[in-house]
Amino acid sequence: MAASIAYQTHAFRSIGTSSAPLASFARFVVCGGGVGLASSWLLVLLADRMPPALAAAGVTVVSTLLATELHGRFSFRSEHTGRRRHLQSALTVAAASLVTTGALLCLHALRPDPGAIWVQSVYLGASAAAGVGRFLVLRAVVFSTGSHRFSTGSHRARSLPGGAWSPPAERRGAAAVRASEI
Repeated sequence: MAASIAYQTHAFRSIGTSSAPLASFARFVVCGGGVGLASSWLLVLLADRMPPALAAAGVTVVSTLLATELHGRFSFRSEHTGRRRHLQSALTVAAASLVTTGALLCLHALRPDPGAIWVQSVYLGASAAAGVGRFLVLRAVVFSTGSHRFSTGSHRARSLPGGAWSPPAERRGAAAVRASEI
């Protein structure tokens, strides 16, 4: 029984506390915000040396690669980034861009001359929503670990008689409670 309590305590700690996603989100905001600020300064520096569209495209590619590495290592504490994760992260950037662009297009459809306050409000609101969505996708899909991945079927812990529970089959070890021991 003591082994069961020890395993349950370990399992609870491995799931994390409620602050773990908030800490991860804070790191996500700091990394993404830092890369965003650095990118804007780089864009200003490059704008005089090359066509603005080319400078913007180059800065976008470099900043996306850098942000993906930072998010992987610091925001989500992942050891490996790799090409697949870079591609998935780039797709979340593209989706976020579609959200902000769509929001501005809707604003201009509803108000042909919206003014700077409306444009900034809609853009910042859409950017915040897209950022939260991007964080959720990166956390749940791109940089997921066993503890972040959504559970399905055989990955769920099972309840046993008497209120005890059994960990998923792939994580059962000597400390796991067997139904016959209860």
